[in-house]
Amino acid sequence: MSRALIQTLPFHPPPTSTLTTCASRTSARQQRPLTRYATNILRHSSHSPLGTAAPSRKKVTLPALHTMYQRGEPITMLTAHDFPSAHVADQAGMDMVLVGDSLAMVAMGLEDTAEVLLDEMILHCRSVVRGARSAFVVADLPMGSYEVGPEQALQSAIRMVKEGRTHGVKLEGGVEVAGQIRRIVQAGIPVLAHVGLTPQRQNALGGFRVQGKTAEGAVRFWRDALAVQEAGAFGVVVEAVPAEVAGLVTRRLRIPTIGIGAGRGCSGQVLVQMDMLGNFPPGRFLPKFVKKFGDVWGEARRAVEAYRGEVKGGSYPGPEHTYPMAKGEYAEFERLLAGQSEGRQ
Repeated sequence: MSRALIQTLPFHPPPTSTLTTCASRTSARQQRPLTRYATNILRHSSHSPLGTAAPSRKKVTLPALHTMYQRGEPITMLTAHDFPSAHVADQAGMDMVLVGDSLAMVAMGLEDTAEVLLDEMILHCRSVVRGARSAFVVADLPMGSYEVGPEQALQSAIRMVKEGRTHGVKLEGGVEVAGQIRRIVQAGIPVLAHVGLTPQRQNALGGFRVQGKTAEGAVRFWRDALAVQEAGAFGVVVEAVPAEVAGLVTRRLRIPTIGIGAGRGCSGQVLVQMDMLGNFPPGRFLPKFVKKFGDVWGEARRAVEAYRGEVKGGSYPGPEHTYPMAKGEYAEFERLLAGQSEGRQ
């Protein structure tokens, strides 16, 4: 609420009895304007944005990504599913942020990516783009939002960019979705492709299995990668493919490859943020390619348990966590309250 708006708020004076009672106290001090009280209340709100500073680096654009690729600089990409996860990824310098359909499991508690809806993805995208002010943000088109044909894919992509405010979209598949990629690109929307292991099609693939392990499988992978390149994708995610195969295909393509379980020969890397942070309980299955760079779950649990212990033990909140009141004001409050209680008897 702006100061100008606060100044226009109607002022309702207290009852005459209250004014008479407090007359002597009012004469001892100047009455503060309403705007000062309201401003203080807003200033001491218990909630505020995580970050209000201007971006500390230039906005990452498609030309910037292409420049990184041309000079052999690895491209970094990380998933995010809400404002805080996007904010930390952006502040840590990620080149790209992916609003992955993996949020179905890590943010919504669903069984797999097939369950998440386009409307749900858009909602998460709107949160992510508020936190990622410098990174290039791409979002997954979820299962069922592009497979019917190029026009369905374009309509979904337009919604993702227009309503979700992302900079581009990602969709899974190779030769079979080249038409969808071409149509979306023709409309001016950047497309990041995804070949190799495509989780949305896990049932057809027999589960989460490494792709391209045979010469025949590697050729299919190459044809898929080439098809999405020729369709106009600006890059392609390569998932769960032998490092040698991914490296050779990367050298043959004219667009960057973003690897996940595909070795260091790719043009860049992507991981699911919750996985690499270690933000999950012990015993959860992790793919071979995941490296835990932290133990967020352990630290979060320690903090929550400490909070519970202090509340149960009565040590929190302490004096330093409470707001003071002048003794004279409190004494006056007690007197006024006592007077009201006597009047009700």
